[in-house]
Amino acid sequence: MAKQYDVLFRLLLLGDSGVGKTCLLCRFTDNQFHPAHISTIGVDFKMKTIEVDGIKVRIQIWDTAGQERYQTITKQYYRRAQGIFLVYDISSERSYQHIVKWASDVDEYAPDGVQKILIGNKADEEHKRQVPKEHGLQLAREYGMDFYETSACSNLNIKESFTRLTELVLQAHRKELEELRGPPRAPTLTRLEEEEQQPLQGEDTPKTCWC
Repeated sequence: MAKQYDVLFRLLLLGDSGVGKTCLLCRFTDNQFHPAHISTIGVDFKMKTIEVDGIKVRIQIWDTAGQERYQTITKQYYRRAQGIFLVYDISSERSYQHIVKWASDVDEYAPDGVQKILIGNKADEEHKRQVPKEHGLQLAREYGMDFYETSACSNLNIKESFTRLTELVLQAHRKELEELRGPPRAPTLTRLEEEEQQPLQGEDTPKTCWC
């Protein structure tokens, strides 16, 4: 059977519990939104294939639990990510302040050169806003990240943010992509495909969308 994608990348969603990581994931992969919230336990994932600059990219997107009791489990996934979303809720100043902690964990556990984007989610809840957009922009500048305000509810900047992080990962792996067009096959990409067949604990079943 012909392969349906050219490269495989892993993206990770990080942030406090309740900021809407699962809803972002389900809106992007399945165009679904469920307002009821059920907290993620441990780590779940979904997949989607998109085309960027003529390259078919299979994205494996990992949705991590934000609660502290699960963080020992979730940190093992950092090292396998090529791109990371750091997500806060614009209606929660606390979740915004905790981005510093999440970014510190990324620096400690994720591979060098991992691409990052800052997300201010729940932009549809303007009447509850606690974090001005300017604060998100400033924090993103301090960390050298792109920044988007998103809403899974209204589908604001969902496709744009996921596509942008995929573009950044592709740019970071440009050398491997050039080698992809002819032998020898790029080691990084080959390793990714091999690892896809060797899931970590709890990886066997993609999650069902239920925020």
